Amino acid sequence: MALSLPDKLERMRAILRELGRVAVAYSGGVDSVFVLKVAVDTLGAENVLAVTGRSPSMPARDLDDARRLAAALGVRLVEIDPGEFEDPNYLSNPTDRCYHCKTALYRGIGGLLAEHRLAAVVSGTNADDLGDYRPGLAAAREQGVREPCAEVGLTKADIRALSAAFGLPTHDKPASPCLSSRLPYGEAITPEKLAMVDRAETFLREELGVPVCRVRYHEAMARVEVPPEWIERLAAADVRARIDAAFQAIGYRYVALDLRGFRSGSLNEVIAFGVRQG
Repeated sequence: MALSLPDKLERMRAILRELGRVAVAYSGGVDSVFVLKVAVDTLGAENVLAVTGRSPSMPARDLDDARRLAAALGVRLVEIDPGEFEDPNYLSNPTDRCYHCKTALYRGIGGLLAEHRLAAVVSGTNADDLGDYRPGLAAAREQGVREPCAEVGLTKADIRALSAAFGLPTHDKPASPCLSSRLPYGEAITPEKLAMVDRAETFLREELGVPVCRVRYHEAMARVEVPPEWIERLAAADVRARIDAAFQAIGYRYVALDLRGFRSGSLNEVIAFGVRQG
């Protein structure tokens, strides 16, 4: 018989109590904020350390959110440089890029355990993640990271529902994967390319009010994904002109509006079709 939401939450708390003192791999997103909140409520803030990997692949807005929310929860936040931008395996942007990124991150967090007398690293991986293409999960297993949400069967919808019940502002926050996910596999990752993506997405959100967007980097061209109901709005002549001018200033020569609309992980479509991009 499927567990109820309260039962799942209690089992998650039991895992955390068993661990005693934990470092939370913390990005400021829906899942990691939820784990941080439950850990603080269960163990006390003095037994929890939030650790964020600060690098060019993290949108500036997300880092600001992570800092603000950690402070609101009364948790000490440590920001580390995971060093993935020194790893050629990551910078070459292979299809298992996330494996190299997460390996660097979890090693960095693991290096803090002894100093802070912590028992384990816990992440926000949820049950839905287990059925997706996520090379980072292999890195988590290799580094001994615990995944309490996934272990008790909490789905993304469960986490959003519980987050709303807890009054967390992230309960309806859109997913915000790292900026490197905007580059096609095989396209070398550089801080400059990621900064272009971040600036373009910031323009769409803050200047045009688009709630969810992705700017996929294709060298001189930016491919814009927005929810279907926003496609017609962005295609209006005056809005097109604003987007074109802003993106030209950022460094793009061409702008394309993807008619299929926003879809998370669209660059993974090449994997599904067995195509390698280079």
